[in-house]
Amino acid sequence: MKCHRSMFKHFRHVLAWLCIPGLTGLLLARDAEKNPLRPEGREWPPVIGAWFWHDNTLDPDGYKQFLDVAAAHSPYTLLSSSLRVSKGEVIDPLVRDQISKAVLYAHTLGLGVAFDFDIRLARRAFQARYPGEQQEELVLKIIELPQSGTSEVTFEGRDLSDHMTGGTIPYQCLTTRLVRVYSFVRDAEGVVPETIHDITDNGVRAISDGLRKMKVIVSSQAGRCACVIAAHQYLTPDVFAPHLISFQREIVRQFKDLPLAGLQKDEWGFPPDHKGNPDHDRYWYSEAMAREYAQRAPGRDLVRDAMLMFTVVKGREHERQAAINRYRKLCRDRNVEIEDDYYRLGKETFGPESVLVTHATWTPYPGAQEFRKNGLDWWEATRDIGQTDESAPYQCRTALAKRWGYPVWYNQYYSSKVEAYNKELWANALSGGRVNFHPLYPRPKDMVEDGHLILMQQRFMTGLTRLRMLDFITRAPIDCPVAVIFGHACAMNWAGPSYNRVGLEVASALCSEGYLADLIPSSLAGIPALKIDADGYVCLGPQRYRAVVLYQPEFGEDKELAFFQKAAAGKSALFLVGDWTRDDESRPLDAMARLGGNIRKYPTDEACTAAVKRFLHEGGVTRVTGWSSNVKKWGHSGGGALASPPTDGQCVLTDGTYIRVAGSKDPAGDPIVETFSWQGQTVTVDAVGLVAIRLAPDGKVTAFAAGGLKNIRSGNLAIDLSERADVAFQTDSKGKLRGVVQGLSGPVPEALLSITRDWQRLAVPPLYR
Repeated sequence: MKCHRSMFKHFRHVLAWLCIPGLTGLLLARDAEKNPLRPEGREWPPVIGAWFWHDNTLDPDGYKQFLDVAAAHSPYTLLSSSLRVSKGEVIDPLVRDQISKAVLYAHTLGLGVAFDFDIRLARRAFQARYPGEQQEELVLKIIELPQSGTSEVTFEGRDLSDHMTGGTIPYQCLTTRLVRVYSFVRDAEGVVPETIHDITDNGVRAISDGLRKMKVIVSSQAGRCACVIAAHQYLTPDVFAPHLISFQREIVRQFKDLPLAGLQKDEWGFPPDHKGNPDHDRYWYSEAMAREYAQRAPGRDLVRDAMLMFTVVKGREHERQAAINRYRKLCRDRNVEIEDDYYRLGKETFGPESVLVTHATWTPYPGAQEFRKNGLDWWEATRDIGQTDESAPYQCRTALAKRWGYPVWYNQYYSSKVEAYNKELWANALSGGRVNFHPLYPRPKDMVEDGHLILMQQRFMTGLTRLRMLDFITRAPIDCPVAVIFGHACAMNWAGPSYNRVGLEVASALCSEGYLADLIPSSLAGIPALKIDADGYVCLGPQRYRAVVLYQPEFGEDKELAFFQKAAAGKSALFLVGDWTRDDESRPLDAMARLGGNIRKYPTDEACTAAVKRFLHEGGVTRVTGWSSNVKKWGHSGGGALASPPTDGQCVLTDGTYIRVAGSKDPAGDPIVETFSWQGQTVTVDAVGLVAIRLAPDGKVTAFAAGGLKNIRSGNLAIDLSERADVAFQTDSKGKLRGVVQGLSGPVPEALLSITRDWQRLAVPPLYR
């Protein structure tokens, strides 16, 4: 990916030979002097580890142990770093000084640091300066009004917490206030619209019991109900706060003189709601947000529309759908704006090649919790590299690689069990991805040592180092011949026909058959990355799709319909599940008439999946190793299990690179002793963990990578090694053949020198003991 090859050019000093601390011993120092632990050059994707700061990291030299061990006993080149401390905020002088010392020290060890300066790590400072710009949340409750006397309802705020609050204060509920009260008549079909009246100033009393608890008393109105709307305020900046972005910029610029490799922003969005608001009775709110809502929809009022979104009003079903679409898009757009500004801020402050880590994903399933957190903005929250976390569906991971134009994606992964990291490492490699290693979590009760130091004792670190050979030749993402493009608005609209369904069951069923599929939101239509190429194929970045499944596109915008109208006349076969009868304002729309007769519509997920598989089979599309089914998790509401890759199998990249991965038994890689055929060439190989080969049209090997290589035969290529070694070589953009050899004790053997004289030598970091 040409546009990203220079991203890490200022890492050249980082990726050169490593200065080993004295504690690692003279022998290790001599070995590193002979063969560096980290590569040099621009071709290498980062090897990422997550470094979280706890209170002891703030002690004098408290950062040194982790950095010393990471430098000597891991292949990491980039640390995604954030505070999880109980004392101090990121801009406090003592914390700021410690960050400066740590970054400078890491720099001397050849480790790049991307630090988290998120505004959530300076919440108290923001509140002190802008006390009127804290996040609010509307809460709606309906009560029956009596014929006489009064009716009452109580609101009590609660503190919220997530990974960002760590050992420090939670998102405290600061205050609770009354916003508005409507009375109305309701029958079996819903609220009668002409009976709705604002009675906030007529027979309503609000009695506070402290700052967070409030009782609202409403006078009698026979035969009527009341919708009481209160607001809780939290200790965190309002997402729509006028000064949020400028304050965020101020934080980052306090660190502008440090040699940082980039910035981190992790799981940005509104405060956490781990249930996803199943009763639809809570709405993020502020006066600034209400103004923006009114500006987008003149004549509309966000508080009034909150009641419309909450409860059914007779005859206004489509008005309700439109309000939900409008609210969801407003939330997504603002979160994207904040993410995008932070991305640009990193480039402005630390150079155009700096990188933004980590992920926009939160729960991390594309469902109700994520809708409420950030409007499911994963594909729009700007990154250089596609990144996810935890158990994010692989179909999202592969799509994000193409969305951001980088050949590999990264998933930040953690578990309380060391063995789980083994599977993540090799399953990711088989699906075009790598791991950002998060420390063990939840922390086992009997664990006394740092969770990340324990990871650096594990054999999968050798496997991770071995995958650097694949990194060296990877220039394209994994090939997925199918795109499942889900209706973004429809999936997030609980008053629509397909709430909380994004087509993952279809994508998973195809992956299980060896036909890999990317999951993409329809909102990307109109963005340059999602296009129709000159030959008429739908493409996301470098990925050309043979088949496209348009999944539940109801409420699609005009730009989406225009895109699919063009796609229907192109070369990618277009399949449809669901209707498209209304636009984003829920106005009538005859989308099928505009799409024409080239689209194939199916009534169920299963019928569509079968048709796509049949089409791909008849078209001779290459199948790769099928993925296995997993249990449902992370709020998954669909009817089928999701699919994830195994740790042993083969896949193909979009540039025709064939990859064979074997890591189901040994975390460092299993033996691969086999003969296979690729693009008309027979390949016989004896290696460990991985084999990858890319051929020119004439059958000549233009790129090759293998772990623990013993021998390889393919056409005119023949390599026999007396000592196994990790080996990779490729023809670069200038036509020069260059290679890298890792873990070889002696000189480069003649079998490799006969291919090229240009070999980079690397040592394998010893495991931490």
